[in-house]
Amino acid sequence: MSWLDDHPEIRNIRCGAADLNGQARGKRVPVKFARKIEEEGTRFPLSVLNLDIWGEDVDDSPLVFEIGDPDGVLRPTERGYVPMPWLSTPSALLPLWMFTEDGAPFEGDPRQALARVLERYDARGLTPVVATEMEFYLVDDSGQELRQPKSPRSGKRRTGADILSLRALDAFDGFFTELYDACEAMDIPAEAAISEVGLGQFEINLVHVPDALRAADDAWLFKMLVRGLARRHGMAASFMAKPYEDFAGNGLHTHFSIEDTEGRNIFANSTHDGTAVLRHAIAGCLSTIPDLALIFAPHANSYQRLVPEAHAPTGICWAYDNRTASIRVPGGSFAARRIEHRVAGGDVNPYLLLAAVLGSALIGIEDALDPPPPIIGNAYEQDLRQIPATWAEAIEGFNSSVLAERIFPRLLIDNFVLTKRQELHYMAELSPAQQIELYLDTV
Repeated sequence: MSWLDDHPEIRNIRCGAADLNGQARGKRVPVKFARKIEEEGTRFPLSVLNLDIWGEDVDDSPLVFEIGDPDGVLRPTERGYVPMPWLSTPSALLPLWMFTEDGAPFEGDPRQALARVLERYDARGLTPVVATEMEFYLVDDSGQELRQPKSPRSGKRRTGADILSLRALDAFDGFFTELYDACEAMDIPAEAAISEVGLGQFEINLVHVPDALRAADDAWLFKMLVRGLARRHGMAASFMAKPYEDFAGNGLHTHFSIEDTEGRNIFANSTHDGTAVLRHAIAGCLSTIPDLALIFAPHANSYQRLVPEAHAPTGICWAYDNRTASIRVPGGSFAARRIEHRVAGGDVNPYLLLAAVLGSALIGIEDALDPPPPIIGNAYEQDLRQIPATWAEAIEGFNSSVLAERIFPRLLIDNFVLTKRQELHYMAELSPAQQIELYLDTV
């Protein structure tokens, strides 16, 4: 029995997949045609997963004129239907991923890239257990400048940051109540919500799950939900890395541990330091940060977040329970030892992010790499190798990286580089205000 049989209220569906920028690309279909898509899939041009941030074809893409812009076959993922509570008409989304005509996974699909990394873990009898922290701003964008939206309760705007403030959460109680109800309906495991450092900034944690594909799905769907639901409440929600020059940026921090076939955390032992495998994974994550910066910071605006003393890492280092480090081992129970990768902005593609983070850790494990000693104190004040500070540097670093090729198919690397070079070229024509307008609701 189809999910739709239990939800007769659904009047239409969207079927779609994430492109390299994390944008949902797909079709709106009357519900009476849904069964055909469930059974046979649907078809898009392969190039649809390789559009730029404006939704335009990428110049010189090998997927377009060079091979005739052929179709791929998109099939439903194991996620199945999810409702779309931010729409006024009862609707459902059927997430898809792309295959070639002969049934092989399409190497330009970011979800397939993550699946490929997870196959390598599975071959070793290992399972990553993954959680994400989703930071976003609620924004009044009705005027010339972005502002904190008025509280629906008081009609007033917050005038300063209010870290971990219950009052700030209560001011938008209606929005957050609907958001949690919607997460329940969409089976997104939303946990604690907090007010963050920035003005109108909040964070919601998605709980650890032993399925990285599902964790990436959850993050992708959550971003779609938050943006859509905020508009229903008369405001915008933005995951862009740095919507305000003077306030902290949005991060998308990833927490993960790794379990063996018996469900044991291979990072944990009875000591504070954790296992040798933990240190190998940390070393792998550190080794790839320069090469994979384009994954962690994919847009022009991303690099405004990666500046010293702005609650985002700039130096390549690790530490125990130190939020100035790019790789952090959180405190707590020794049995719950895990890694927190803190480099990525909220504007990332979750599938590429988790492929990059987990692929990096696996490189460290496979090569038995050892990290430098953990830092102590303020990372901003120490002499450390720095995360690439410009978009252009990150693009070329990703293109030439041997480590990136150990994680991602060459086709995906080439497509992503071509996409970002095109965006870099045309972004130079936009004013800062136009860039914010482009990214605010998009990423």
